Amino acid sequence: MNAGGIGIRILGLGPGGGELLTRKAWQVLHDSQEIYLRTRLHPAVEELPAHLVIHSFDDLYETEGSFEQVYAQITERIVELGRRETGVVYAVPGHPLVAEATTPQIMQRAAAEGLPVEIIDGMSFLEPVLTALGIDPFPQTVLVDALEIAGGHVPPFPTSTPALIAQIYSKTIASNVKLVLTTLYPDNHPVRLVHAAGTARQVVEDLKLYEIDRSNHLGLLSALFLPPLPRETSFEAFLEVVAHLRSPEGCPWDREQTHQSLKADLLEETYEALAAMDADDPEGMCEELGDMILLILLHTQIAADNGEFTIADVLQRVHTKIVRRHPHVFGDQRINDEKEVLQNWEKLKEQERQESGNTKGSLLDGVALALPALVQSQIYQKRAARVGFDWPDVQGVLDKLNEELDEVIRAANDEERASEIGDLLFAMVNLARWYDIDAESALRLASGRFRERFAYIEQAAHEQGCSVSDLTLDEMEALWQQAKKL
Repeated sequence: MNAGGIGIRILGLGPGGGELLTRKAWQVLHDSQEIYLRTRLHPAVEELPAHLVIHSFDDLYETEGSFEQVYAQITERIVELGRRETGVVYAVPGHPLVAEATTPQIMQRAAAEGLPVEIIDGMSFLEPVLTALGIDPFPQTVLVDALEIAGGHVPPFPTSTPALIAQIYSKTIASNVKLVLTTLYPDNHPVRLVHAAGTARQVVEDLKLYEIDRSNHLGLLSALFLPPLPRETSFEAFLEVVAHLRSPEGCPWDREQTHQSLKADLLEETYEALAAMDADDPEGMCEELGDMILLILLHTQIAADNGEFTIADVLQRVHTKIVRRHPHVFGDQRINDEKEVLQNWEKLKEQERQESGNTKGSLLDGVALALPALVQSQIYQKRAARVGFDWPDVQGVLDKLNEELDEVIRAANDEERASEIGDLLFAMVNLARWYDIDAESALRLASGRFRERFAYIEQAAHEQGCSVSDLTLDEMEALWQQAKKL
């Protein structure tokens, strides 16, 4: 790596005192006249050879506004020093290529300038942390930076995999990490905090997740071990289940399914999920959404088996689309309200159609023809409204509704009457849209109420020893009103 000359040597100081330095690292330190430290805050620093002239970049942490700026300044300075005839020795905690942000930046800059770089290996923080925990990281422990977790909204790894989270260096970081982790993990999930692993000050704390920001030992050498949740909690584990079902050693029924054979199942599960939502039944929603995910993954696995696409393709496509269509969230575009969001959404979709060469496409393309009529008409109206094709206020909608009702009354024959009733229903859906009501759900709820009230009439008739058809219209109306009160 350093065949071209001295250049830059990046040396790992190990995770603890001088006894954990490698022999090669100690030899380089002994043979050098000066050294540049990313930080003096390391237990091995006080044991460095006495003749060394020591420089550090600790002052940058006080003067720069972010870690990124600190690392950029360090990179610039080390590359500058590496141009010298004597080169530079730059020392960092642990191993230069384990949880060390400056090393890749320096290597990239040096490569662009033709400067040689030599990595002087050091023991990383991982070995003493694993020793303190008494665990083997295999087969699949995840290594994560606390800053990455704290800057997100959900954990960026499967819940069924244990995780080792480095750089829990303050109560603020611990609190932010905790908030993100508790989106998927229970508050009382058992965790372990390891402090100053490999040193005389080593401490291992067994805590509940909600307690991690209360630890009095948090510092630069703190790491969090997060045991996994059950295997059944992760998306990846369920992908394996579905793939297993479709495999030669899987289920004969699942192996025989096709996109066409599962269409009705997907529609049925969708309606069952909607029914759970209408009933305000969280337990039912949890169950039915799981069934929907199963159908989606079965369709995806069928496609993968046919060589059409994979779940990675599906996720990449929808991820890219959603990020691209939210420049006000993931970019620098400024949008003031929901109306502007929807208008910009349609503009972006139109731009995508043009970029794909679909210049003849309509704003209403892509709305499934198999959708229930109420749903389909409401989607059409929403899309048209986003580009300004709408009444200026709700009064225009009400006037149109009355106009369509009058046209139904004045229809001359069944054909005209059917057409006008369609227009009346379309206008009614538009009124629902103006009041921000889902027309399909509203009608489904109304149908449900009718069923319950009519069942009340049937039960009352049964208790009277007769059938509903034996009741007079007035008697049925009276029972109907009783049902409404109940």
